[in-house]
Amino acid sequence: MHRMRYMSTRHAGDLAVNIYANRVLMGEDAADMVCTTINKLHRQQEFVNIIFASAPSQNEFLAALTEKTIIDWRRVNAFHMDEYIELPEDDPRKFASYLKENLFDKVHFHTVNYINGNAADIGTECSRYAGLLAQYPPDIVCMGIGENGHVAFNDPPVADFNDPLIVKMVKLDAPCRQQQVNDGCFANLIEVPAYAITLTIPALMAGKYIYCIVPGKKKADAVYNTVNAEIIEKHPSTILRKHNNAVLFLDKNSSALL
Repeated sequence: MHRMRYMSTRHAGDLAVNIYANRVLMGEDAADMVCTTINKLHRQQEFVNIIFASAPSQNEFLAALTEKTIIDWRRVNAFHMDEYIELPEDDPRKFASYLKENLFDKVHFHTVNYINGNAADIGTECSRYAGLLAQYPPDIVCMGIGENGHVAFNDPPVADFNDPLIVKMVKLDAPCRQQQVNDGCFANLIEVPAYAITLTIPALMAGKYIYCIVPGKKKADAVYNTVNAEIIEKHPSTILRKHNNAVLFLDKNSSALL
């Protein structure tokens, strides 16, 4: 079922790096690989736990993934990896809204577990969600990389490879907030929330399999650093090179500097 259509492939440490001619082929191949892994895990266990990212970079991947009728979605528990704090409950710019539209309303999961960015007590909400992840340890993490190299909302100023927390509140740095404008998610920087709840780097790295989908020319610098820079918190995504079941999916634009 899985058809490898990449233009080239290589390794950076333990990280597999696959490069495709365009975003569509990239997204389709990532979906094929995730589908294959879900079905493999389902032969070994009753339920599969998956963490999903929310960003335009995931559009092609999620569109292809939701067409996989050979997946028993009723045996999948879904989580998302970050959420803005204090956006209105029905705001379409919330990450929960993105995943609901592009994934959660399209297939029928066993459970869908939302981060509540409007909780009365953010610390309590972080603990609640960390408890869910402890109860349902992640099998698969489907993620992206930010223009500043962040994974989830672990921007360079707050990234911690040895974070003692599983979920935490963070202040978003300026490049991260500007990316939300660049992606067309917000009209201007003032509208982008300053704080968010995020899964930490250890929480993401705990996934048995990591599939990282990163298209677009604005990600080229971050991709270059992911593959080549020193593995330090200044470049959060470099930690992926230490995961032995991680695949980085790139298109021609995001891989332009490699």
